[in-house]
Amino acid sequence: MADTDSRLVKAIHGLHEVKPDPEFEIGLATHLRETYKREELIELYARFINGEGGVDTLMRRAIWRALAKKFGNGVGISSGAHFKHPETFEIGNGIFFGEGTFIQGRFDGTCVIGDNTWIGPQSYFDARNLIIEESVGWGPGAKVLGSTHLGLPIDVPIIQTDLEIAPVVIGAWADVGVNAVILPGVRIGKGSIIGAGAVVTEDVPPFAVMAGVPARFLHWREGYNEQT
Repeated sequence: MADTDSRLVKAIHGLHEVKPDPEFEIGLATHLRETYKREELIELYARFINGEGGVDTLMRRAIWRALAKKFGNGVGISSGAHFKHPETFEIGNGIFFGEGTFIQGRFDGTCVIGDNTWIGPQSYFDARNLIIEESVGWGPGAKVLGSTHLGLPIDVPIIQTDLEIAPVVIGAWADVGVNAVILPGVRIGKGSIIGAGAVVTEDVPPFAVMAGVPARFLHWREGYNEQT
């Protein structure tokens, strides 16, 4: 595309004021939590998961709020967004979950997603020990892998060997490109950029630009002074 075809527009997500959710919606979530068992709420969620109407979006938020450990204001949950073990989720304010997002928690795990984070469609999170800090941009189809089989002993199928869960931390302001993959135990530094399709195997310093398979350092972000 020629330079004359490009244009700049103002960002939208994260700049708008997050207002408190209506009292009736919070009351609905409280009623659901007090009335239904967790399994019943998950079954109820299936009735609203794929709808595009106002009632569907309201019920998705209400059920997530009823199930989650913490759930903020102004959260958008698109159709097809699904979860496992939402009772371990701590969801901040102003977060957007794109269509088809899947968050796979664990009964004894940790999943924290910070304020004003934007998660693109078809994203996947192995959220057994995951922290995403505030104002992160998460590209469509990007993934977190938070665990791996040890592969030992070698005389049994790998899938039968012990599973090692390693923490993954995505620092504030980071931007993760389309279809990137973050491997177990990785920490992405504040304000860093991960290129589309990158496979991140090692920690990323703050304000770095990384790309490739495996991901390699390209340069510091413009305006960043490594010495400061």
